[in-house]
Amino acid sequence: MAGLPTACVLCRARPIAPEWRPFCSERCKLQDLARWADGSYALAGDKPAELEGEEGEGEEVAGEGEHDK
Repeated sequence: MAGLPTACVLCRARPIAPEWRPFCSERCKLQDLARWADGSYALAGDKPAELEGEEGEGEEVAGEGEHDK
């Protein structure tokens, strides 16, 4: 099993615990999850074309509805 990490991927201070793999504890596991949830982590890449066209459409539709009142 050469090449596998032996230290926690988050804190890198303690060895990996089998029950929390690849973390050393539940604390490190939850901290990693929180970073994904709050947007600290992001995957690199281009926006899908279907999302690029939708960004401004919602604002225009909402603006038209306000004038009808």
